[in-house]
This record gives sequence, structure tokens and C-alpha cells, in this order.
Amino acid sequence: MAKKISLLGATGSIGIQTLDIIKEHPDKFQLVAFSAGKNMEATKQIIRDFTVPLVSVLSEEDAIQLGNEFPQVEVVFGDQGLVQVAAHAGADVLVNAVLGSVGLRPTLEAIKKGITIAIANKETLVTAGHLVMKAAKEYNVPILPVDSEHSALFQAMNGEKRSEIAKLIITASGGSFRDRTREELKHVTVQDALNHPNWSMGSKITIDSATMMNKGLEVIEARVLFDISYDDIEVLLHRESIIHSMVEFHDTSVIAQLGTPDMRVPIQYAMSYPDRLTRQSATRLNLAQIGKLHFEEMDYKRYHALKLAIDAGRAGGTMTTVLNAANEAAVALFLKEKIGFLTIDELIERAMDEHVNISDPDLETILHVDAKTRKSVENMVK
Repeated sequence: MAKKISLLGATGSIGIQTLDIIKEHPDKFQLVAFSAGKNMEATKQIIRDFTVPLVSVLSEEDAIQLGNEFPQVEVVFGDQGLVQVAAHAGADVLVNAVLGSVGLRPTLEAIKKGITIAIANKETLVTAGHLVMKAAKEYNVPILPVDSEHSALFQAMNGEKRSEIAKLIITASGGSFRDRTREELKHVTVQDALNHPNWSMGSKITIDSATMMNKGLEVIEARVLFDISYDDIEVLLHRESIIHSMVEFHDTSVIAQLGTPDMRVPIQYAMSYPDRLTRQSATRLNLAQIGKLHFEEMDYKRYHALKLAIDAGRAGGTMTTVLNAANEAAVALFLKEKIGFLTIDELIERAMDEHVNISDPDLETILHVDAKTRKSVENMVK
């Protein structure tokens, strides 16, 4: 019987690849609800391609237009629309592929309905990981990672005792500017930053990869998902993005998960878990052709955003909310060419310095701090 899938962020990079997997395995997966943002042409095409009873879009105006064009579909909108899609009664699995902390409340509501979470929205775990994992435990709901690094760690841990893990090793490509010094980054353009050497991703995550904030968020996410101390999480520069991450055990054995840089692999694994499905169209890994793999120690002075993220993670509480919100706001300003590339780090650090940390925040506190931080960052630039 096909698993019923709800998808948040259907028109984004992860969303589109999730739809590819559903198309490739129509006997295994069925799309029952999805959300989109402002891309109405893509949204209409998804409705045509899949028989979907429930769709959410960003604005009420677009919702009315879609409802008139597709009267057989229930069309909702806004934040409440995201919740309705996420917690859709017919869903077995929620693939959360929206960008930013907007994915938090829908995830919590889906957990309450007993829906398995395939999480590609790292900001949800960074912003309020303690609430998500507590709810998942209370409702006995699996949280399955979609990020390639966390999927790799998850796979490497399969069948192993958590008590025997010594260290998690998260690999990082280094992003668009890995061969430039910090001094050389003063005048890089948005287009320069969006040119990732290995992966095809959305603009926000590509900028995060260039600053290495993406890796910082992943370290926090690994801490939340796997309950491993920050002292036992290492970041390793690995240019080829072939080894997606590794787990070292107390006996010094290291188990790595390898594959070509293709996000469809971890997405599909989260959707099909505990089974593995054939990927007919995928490029298979050919190590003889690749020849060499390279590794370097991480330079935390060069990648200051990574250090800020780990500092925020160690501080805990609302500091990770501030980190994430400040980063989202700063990256948005950079993409609009209102600030320089290095200013992203500066704004995040200033927001963290000005914040008075709250150690065990509830959802309302997190949402309040998130909104306040975004406004604060925008005001810094004004």
C-alpha cells in the first residue's frame, strides 16, 4: 500500500526532488497535500500532475484564484494553511521542505497527529529542537533526517548501540568560496556566492553554504537529532561531497556513508524507511573514476559563521533562535544586495551579543524572539 505524503515547500529545490521520487514510485507514494509559496505556474502544474485534495499557498488572493480554477481542490493559505497541509488527516509522512522557522508550528501539529516527520527544514530543529524532540517522544513519532549529512549519520548508526559512539564527523564542501581568504570576500557578489561547486540547491541554502552557516546549523541539528555532545561533533572539509558524513565508535572503527551528490537519495530514504527503493535514473558512484578524496581541518577563523553557530548551540535556549533568525534576515538582505557578504556574519554576531538568553523557552517565547530578532537585524542596516 502506498504511503500518503504531505509536502511543505513543493516548489522549492527539495520539494521538486520529492515530487520526482513520488513520480518514479507511484506504487509506493501518493501525494495527498502540499504547500507552495508564490510560484503559481509551478503550483498549477503540480495540481495537474497529482490528484491532490488539499493545497496551501502564501496569499489569500492566490488561494481564491486557484480555488476558482481547480474547484475540486480545497485551497487554503498562510501560516494556518501550512498547518492544515502538515497535519492532513490522510497523511502517513510529512516531508517538511519549507525554508526557515515558518516550518516549526506545522511540524509540531503533524507530530500531534502521529504523522512521521521527514525533516529537511533544519531551521525548525535549530530554533526549537527541544520542543520538537519532546513532542516526538510523547507521541511516539519518528523524526527522519533528509539532509544528506544527517541521513548519512542515521544510516551509519543503524543497528549500532548509541552508547558505543565516540564521535560524529560531519563533512562540508566549503561552498562557493572555499579557495578564497576572508580578505578576498569583501567584494564578492550575490552571483559569485550562488555558484556552488557540487550541489544544486535553493539560493538561501547556497549562501549558507558559502558562509558555512549551513554547516553550523547542521551541527546543532545533529546535536538535537542524535543527542550527542558538541564536544563529540567534528566538522571536516571534504571538497568532493562523496562522503556525506561518518560515525566513529569507541573501538576506533569509522563507518561512512558515501554516494554521488544527489539529494534524491536521502529524501527517498527518509520517505521509504526502513526499506530502500531502486533509483532507476540515478548516477552510481564510481570511486575509480573519482580517483582521490580530499580532507582538511576546519578553519574556524576563516568560517566565522560556523563558530557563531556552535557558540549559539552550546549556549542553548533562545540563542539558537536568535542565530537562525538573524541569519535568515541577513541572508535576505544580502540577496537583495543591501549588504556585503561579510556583513552577514557581523549582523548575526551583533544580534547574539545583544540578546539576553532564555534557557528553556516555550513556543510563544521562541516565536516572539524570532520576530524581534528579524526586526532588529533590519533596523541595524537601516
